[in-house]
Amino acid sequence: MTTLMSRVLLMLALLAGVSRSGFPAEADEWRTWRGPNLNGVATAGQTPPTEWSETKNIVWTVPVPGRGHSSPTLVGDRIFLTSADESSQTQAVICFDRKTGQQLWLTPVNRGGFPAQIHNKNTHASPTAVSDGERVYASFLNHDGVQLVALSLEGKILWPKKQSSVGAYLPKQYRYGYAPSPLLYDGTVIVASESDSGSFLAAFNAKTGREVWRTPRPNRISYSSPVVGRVAGRDQLLISGSELVSSYDPKTGKPLWATPGTASATCGTMIWEGDLVFASGGYPTKETICVKGDGSRTVMWRNQEKCYEQSMLVHDGYVYAVNDGGIAFCWKADTGREMWKSRLAGPVSSSPVLANGNIYISNERGTTFVFKATPEQFVAVAQNQLGDEAFASPAIVDSRIYLRVASSSRGGRQETLYCIGQ
Repeated sequence: MTTLMSRVLLMLALLAGVSRSGFPAEADEWRTWRGPNLNGVATAGQTPPTEWSETKNIVWTVPVPGRGHSSPTLVGDRIFLTSADESSQTQAVICFDRKTGQQLWLTPVNRGGFPAQIHNKNTHASPTAVSDGERVYASFLNHDGVQLVALSLEGKILWPKKQSSVGAYLPKQYRYGYAPSPLLYDGTVIVASESDSGSFLAAFNAKTGREVWRTPRPNRISYSSPVVGRVAGRDQLLISGSELVSSYDPKTGKPLWATPGTASATCGTMIWEGDLVFASGGYPTKETICVKGDGSRTVMWRNQEKCYEQSMLVHDGYVYAVNDGGIAFCWKADTGREMWKSRLAGPVSSSPVLANGNIYISNERGTTFVFKATPEQFVAVAQNQLGDEAFASPAIVDSRIYLRVASSSRGGRQETLYCIGQ
């Protein structure tokens, strides 16, 4: 084999393992919030079921101790969830066997110090854990601060050696709790903390926990998770909130650009395609906005629709969204032209996931809607019921859906993790 041919084959192999976000995508893993592409889009080739029930297309189920709204994180043969026991004020990371659902270990990472008040739709374990394949990282609110912890895949706490806070979190006006998920980038774990008593973005060395950089954010309460996307030829750390759509250098935390838009408080994670970025929110105003991410701060379009708690999807030049009330939308990505809208059923707090041309999204009552990702017209595929409460978003890998729901039908509330497959 010639040297030139060897180089070509090596380059093709490298490109095959790179996601649309510009980062390595593990086809059979779901290591982070919003999945391997960081945008709610499953890797190509997934063919998950579109129909299921308690007795149809269920591979296994397992009870989940405690309460949480975090989504499943899948690494190798393991699944990780965060959860909290409110009676004992314990926050923990839980590991399950991916093949059988068996609980392998539960590691408490904090005891006590729960805030006296949070929103009734929030939990003490809402951020989704993230993994680099060697460690799993989780964030929690306790003792008036944001805690970031690293564990081995076997459940051993690696850092910090003692319970500690990466920054104070003491909201004064809206005491609704904490929600942003941590983000991995280039050997660092990036954390957002935004309240009216002090806001920041900060990055920590993934191996040691040492702080790498910290940058201030406007002192307003907001709940969106940061995300890094390949936009306009460079990696950009994107986050909405504080009436801004903002971009930072993920290596240094230095601001790149910001454009007025959305609302004071947002919850959804931003999305991008090419040199366009999209954000929606929130409270007290409502707006969905598209901004050119080349630093020009050009607003391409905006409308008065609101996806407050939910993130959106962008796929093949079209934005798909479901708002709080359960109305689904499709907009042309570059112009904002409404292609269609259709009523599902709300309220909705989870975020959509796209796999095999279908969009999956659950409402708070445990109904998961499946519809086509097509701009021509709204095409319903299926409607499925599990439990009577769903706030977590699904993870889709190996043509299976991993979904966290709860049921209160038998008197006591019980969370369950479902593995849904053919």
